[in-house]
Amino acid sequence: MFDFDQYLGFLAFLTILTIGFWLMIFLLTFVVPYWIFGASMERLKEIKEEKKAERESLTH
Repeated sequence: MFDFDQYLGFLAFLTILTIGFWLMIFLLTFVVPYWIFGASMERLKEIKEEKKAERESLTH
């Protein structure tokens, strides 16, 4: 059915496919939400600081 070279190629293909699959799962479930959450928190901090600076400039 398979020669030894074809068998090794098939195993390499399955290994790369499996690594890619689990990498995508990891990225989509942990890395991307962490990145989006962190970026939105930083943006909210910046907006807060801008409002605070605006308020202080109006009172002084």
